[in-house]
Amino acid sequence: MKIVSLQTHALQVPIDRRVGQVAETKGFRFHSQIVLVSVQTDVGLTGWGEVNGSPDWSGETAAGAKALIDQHFAPRLVGADPRQIRLCLKKLEKTWGNSFAKAGIEMALFDLLGKSLGVPVYQLLGGAVRSRVIPLRFPIMPLPAEPSAQVARAVVAEGFGTVKLKVGHDTLDFDLHRIGAVRDAIGPGIRLTVDANGGWTESEAIRAIPELDRLGVAFLEQPVHRENLEGLARVRRQSTLPIMADEAVFTPKSAWQCLKLGACDILSVYPGKHGGLLPTLEIVAMAEAAGVQCAIGSNVEWDLASSAMAHLAVALPNITVEQHAADIIGPVFHTTRCCSPALYSGQGTVELPDIPGLGLTLDPNLMDNPQHIN
Repeated sequence: MKIVSLQTHALQVPIDRRVGQVAETKGFRFHSQIVLVSVQTDVGLTGWGEVNGSPDWSGETAAGAKALIDQHFAPRLVGADPRQIRLCLKKLEKTWGNSFAKAGIEMALFDLLGKSLGVPVYQLLGGAVRSRVIPLRFPIMPLPAEPSAQVARAVVAEGFGTVKLKVGHDTLDFDLHRIGAVRDAIGPGIRLTVDANGGWTESEAIRAIPELDRLGVAFLEQPVHRENLEGLARVRRQSTLPIMADEAVFTPKSAWQCLKLGACDILSVYPGKHGGLLPTLEIVAMAEAAGVQCAIGSNVEWDLASSAMAHLAVALPNITVEQHAADIIGPVFHTTRCCSPALYSGQGTVELPDIPGLGLTLDPNLMDNPQHIN
C-alpha cells in the first residue's frame, strides 16, 4: 500500500460554550479553525485526521498548518507506506514543533491502518482496558459567580459528574468567590476542578489552595505559567491538592523535566498537543513509571481528534478517566458535525464506536455544503 495523495481542507466551525450571550470572551474562542487531512492510497482506502491548533494556545494557525502540510509534509509522504507510521513520521522530524499539524497526519495514518486491518485504533494501542463510554468534565468560562453557578446547575442536570472552572483572568478574590458560588450550586457530590491556564502567580496559587481545599476542589490544573516548571514544583510542594500540568508539557522531553522536578501529580495529555498518539503513549508510559496519573485534556477538538483522544482513554490504563473524567469537550461545544456516529451521548459522556480506524464516517457533503462552514 502506498500514499498517492495527501490533501487538506480548511473549515471554520462554530462553537456554543453553553454560557449564553457574553460580552467579554477573555480569550476563549467561539469558533474553531479546523484543517481536515485526508490521506489517499493506491488501494482505494482513505484515512482522515484533524488539525485544531490555535495561535493563542499552541502557536499554530489553520492557514499555517495547511500551508505546512501542503507544501512540505505532503511531498515527503507521497509514495510511502502509510502502515509504517513511525517511518512516515520520521520524514517530518526536520520541521520543528507544529505538533497539531503532525498529529493530524498521524491520526489519518492510524485511521488508515485500522481500516486496512478491520480493527478500531484502540485495538492497535493494545486493546480496551475500560468501557468505551467515557465520563466528561464540563469547563465553564470565567463568567461572574451567579452565571457560572447557573451553567453548573444546568450541566449537572444534563448528566455531567465533574465541573471545571476556568480561572486566572480576573482577580483572585473574584475567582474564589465564583468557585464558592459554584460549589454551593452543585452541592458536595459533584466533582469540582479548577484550571488557571497558567494565569496565577506562585503566591496567588499558594494563597488560593487552602480555600480550594475547603471547597472540595479535586485538583488544580496549571496554576502558573507554562515556562515556570520550577514554580509549578514549588506550588506542588506546598499544596494539599493534586496539581495537574497541562501547558507545561508538550513533548516527551518536557514531560520528563516536569516529572524529574516533581512538579505535578497528574499530567494532562492529548495527541494534538504532543504531536500524535505515539508521543502521547511515550508520555503516558513515562508518567506511569514515575507513579503519576494522566488525564485527557483538550484544545476543543472537533469529531476526528475527539475520537483519537477517546481511543487513547479506552486503551491506556494510566489515563485515569474514572478519577479525573476526560476533557473531550469538542463534541459538546461544536454545533455542527463532520462525521457520524455522534460521539456525545447527551448525558455527560462520550461513547467511542466499535468501528475500524478512528470509528467515524465523514459526511460526504461536508466540503460542498456551505451550511457546515461558517
